[in-house]
Amino acid sequence: MTSPSHSPRSLGDHLHVLPLGLGCMGMSEFYGASDDRDATRLIHEALERGVSLFDSADTYGQGHNEQLLGKALHGRRDSAVIATKFGIVRRPGDYARSINTRPEYVRAACEASFARLGIDTIDLYYAHRLDPEVPIEETVGAMSELVTQGKVRALGLCEVSPATLERAAAVHPIAAVQSEYSLWSRGVEDSVLPACQRLGVSLVAYSPLGRGFLSGQIRRRADISETDFRRHAPRFSAPNLARNIALLDRLEGLAQQRGATPAQVALAWLLAQDDAIIPIPGTRKLKRLDENLGALSLSLSDADLASLNDWFHREAVAGERYTEEGMKGVEVETRQPG
Repeated sequence: MTSPSHSPRSLGDHLHVLPLGLGCMGMSEFYGASDDRDATRLIHEALERGVSLFDSADTYGQGHNEQLLGKALHGRRDSAVIATKFGIVRRPGDYARSINTRPEYVRAACEASFARLGIDTIDLYYAHRLDPEVPIEETVGAMSELVTQGKVRALGLCEVSPATLERAAAVHPIAAVQSEYSLWSRGVEDSVLPACQRLGVSLVAYSPLGRGFLSGQIRRRADISETDFRRHAPRFSAPNLARNIALLDRLEGLAQQRGATPAQVALAWLLAQDDAIIPIPGTRKLKRLDENLGALSLSLSDADLASLNDWFHREAVAGERYTEEGMKGVEVETRQPG
């Protein structure tokens, strides 16, 4: 039986956060229209409920997300652990991206994030994706200079391969790896999660509810608006969605037996995998925030965990995580220095 716990989880040596953070991306783009006032209200409510880790990136809404988060946390900075990212470069309104992790860009991106967030220290700074032509040693070397200068407290990498993580950690301690991890995205279990465990690196799990699918809110293509990027995501295509609904039905059945929601069961499963895992579900609705936090009090039996593992094995999920464009910079091996 897993034991529910509200005990803080660590990000490196100095950052301690509630086991669930808040992913802020959807407050700015990708999931249809949003309202800044509603988003600000939700951020404030999250703080009141003890959430401390707020996750953003310079590419979310072309800087809008950092501006939104900075304004919402104004006067409440000491209660928040702010995480943001650099490295994905996009034109406004365009999903296509290039990756820039050159040292000079690291420094410029950090200063630009300061201006948008209205702060002078970033708690956790990630390389969002990696350019295979830029040695990880050069990227992390530039990031480590920001730590020395007091501009950044801890370093992270997103969607990194185990070998690249090893090389990065030899340059400077890595507090967190952010990767997609959920019942229907379990690829990190092969080698990324073991590497994190070996190196003492926390795993921040994004899309822990499968982009909303595991909450049960999407059962048909008609449930996805025309402006929602999931319209183009492989797992939400008509044939794949039909196959994946069978998995959702099983999850909903177990949730009903436990007096919980599918989202709570999915998050409780993830929290039970390792004490160094911190999911960051995103939401724009207060009722979903309350629902997600309810997972912290949910106990799953060993039999429950075994059933979920069996149902959601790798081959059971239909469709890839991203389109080819979305996979740019994911778990790439960067070239050796010199």
